[in-house]
Amino acid sequence: MDRFYSLSHSSIDFHFRQTPRDFVVEEMPLYEFSGDGEHLVLFVRKKGLSTLELVSIIAKYLGIQNKEMGYAGLKDKHAMTKQYISLHKKHEAKMDTFAHEDIKILSKAYHNNKIRIGHLSGNRFYIKLKKVNPTAAKKIDEALKNIATFGMPNFFGYQRFGTDGNNHIDGEKIAKGEKKERNVKVKKLLVSAYQSHLFNLWLSRRLEINALVQKFETKDLEPLLNMPNHELEKMKAQTHPFKLISGDIMEHYPHGRLFDYEGSEHDLERFNEKDISVTGLLCGKKARIASDAARVIEKEFDDEINADGTRRYAWVYPKDVEGRYKDEEAQYELNFSLPKGSYATVLIEEIAKREIRE
Repeated sequence: MDRFYSLSHSSIDFHFRQTPRDFVVEEMPLYEFSGDGEHLVLFVRKKGLSTLELVSIIAKYLGIQNKEMGYAGLKDKHAMTKQYISLHKKHEAKMDTFAHEDIKILSKAYHNNKIRIGHLSGNRFYIKLKKVNPTAAKKIDEALKNIATFGMPNFFGYQRFGTDGNNHIDGEKIAKGEKKERNVKVKKLLVSAYQSHLFNLWLSRRLEINALVQKFETKDLEPLLNMPNHELEKMKAQTHPFKLISGDIMEHYPHGRLFDYEGSEHDLERFNEKDISVTGLLCGKKARIASDAARVIEKEFDDEINADGTRRYAWVYPKDVEGRYKDEEAQYELNFSLPKGSYATVLIEEIAKREIRE
């Protein structure tokens, strides 16, 4: 889909391809492992394999079922990734002799419970951009500085929508009962893609509104955006690149309770200080919806579907953002950490101001 970006520079030309050599991911655990317990926790490096393929290879080697192993998140296949997996401690001796050309056990620990989906705080990335000239490198420097200072939109990456990018189309039909899918996991994946698609459309619309508010006088925007002048004036006065609107649903960051934004200066300060962030709707039952002016925009991207909904951070704050330009190789290396559920490729697209999927 065509989408708006948060940064104001023109698009930057460079080459990026997601390969194990140029894309490295390291999982950051949610908690420290206790050092004791019946579960063996392995820190594993893999390349050219999905997490499910990794689990299948080890399960087959041990003669156990895949479900007996635990993992916190699904890591990219087209990358060098380091992640934690868990299995029963009784398999430790056999794992000591495990060998595979694309899998290396880096370390081991013990814990009193199995690792489950979501048991991670985020991921650390090392990425290499190629064919970068000095002018582009300076623009990347500025873009990274901006992202490190203010954060970035939390779009779902293209990986969410399948190889052809159309998973949301089947997901909508399934969610509305127009198509059947017997496989429960596939059904959930496709419906989730539809929810993610609507979220991305909403977030792009909010970024478009941000750009218009920054660029034009409020008297010219009132008829265009169908928003009252006093609301537009409040948005224009905000220093943050993402403009909050009355009725937005906020959430304590990086996790916490949801609450309504009512326009207080205190909440604006907390947003600027990265203590709270704004959320977007993943439509469905049980989801908390926005109110006031924020709901007017949100309802265009809401839908009644036969699935549970929730809310997702619309704006996230990458940490430890670093960039290095290597003039002789015409390469730019960057490191950063993202919270769980956020996509490194979205950050790259924000810098490039264009789609980077090949």
